[in-house]
Amino acid sequence: MNKLAVVSFSGGMDSSTLLLKLIAAKYSVKAVSFLYGQKHNIEIDRAKNLISFLQSKSYPISHHIINIGGLGELLHSSLIDGGSELENGSYDIDNMKDTVVPNRNKIFSSITQSIALSLSIKNNSDVIIGMGVHSGDHIVYPDCRKEFRDKDYDAFISGNWEEAERVKYYLPYIDMTKSEVLKDGLNICRDLNLDYRDVYSRTHTSYNVIKHDNKIYSDCMSSSSIERIQSFIDNNIEDPIGYADKSSPLNWEIVCDRISNISLSYKENQDSVC
Repeated sequence: MNKLAVVSFSGGMDSSTLLLKLIAAKYSVKAVSFLYGQKHNIEIDRAKNLISFLQSKSYPISHHIINIGGLGELLHSSLIDGGSELENGSYDIDNMKDTVVPNRNKIFSSITQSIALSLSIKNNSDVIIGMGVHSGDHIVYPDCRKEFRDKDYDAFISGNWEEAERVKYYLPYIDMTKSEVLKDGLNICRDLNLDYRDVYSRTHTSYNVIKHDNKIYSDCMSSSSIERIQSFIDNNIEDPIGYADKSSPLNWEIVCDRISNISLSYKENQDSVC
């Protein structure tokens, strides 16, 4: 019997690494992405690109995009179309709440639970729900913490018949930093004989996108970008995506230099180095 998994798949670095981890563990995966009115919906295009790439390698993955974009005009967040401009700098108390979409993970969770339970009943099989949340998320997003996940799971079990107990959560990175998540992904790429650049160039993390000559780049100074860049620095490799500021594209050395003096919230008391 196939091992079955449902993954909440944003197209970002963390959920893409989790996808690789499940592939390596021989799971058949349903990857579920959401359009909810986010400014950075380029991540959905990257998600589709990565899925197509992995499918070309004959990995058992299906991709499902769920459009709940009508919510966007009702939600307050700087990540939503029409929201305020994002602040630059690392995550801190002054800007972290601006990137919170109210109840986002609870909305996603209810949908992925429904899909996983349906899959379990249909196949008379255990199913896991994979999420790529890591320790750096805990500070910013309450709905990425284990306390929330445990309570949400209890509600799922109590709201369904006993078949729901065949659905479990899989959170392998819940106590890891983003740098450790990337390190695991690099090891998995080697195990799967994949070039990490082919994988991570098809991911997107920045909440601010910049266009030059009709090409899309990530910014390098918003909190989500800084965290990603630092993870590549910590692993002594170059991020394969393109970065830019409003004036021009930037090479990797300049990107590293731009953030070298910014301390990350998940690496307290350490200096950023390149």
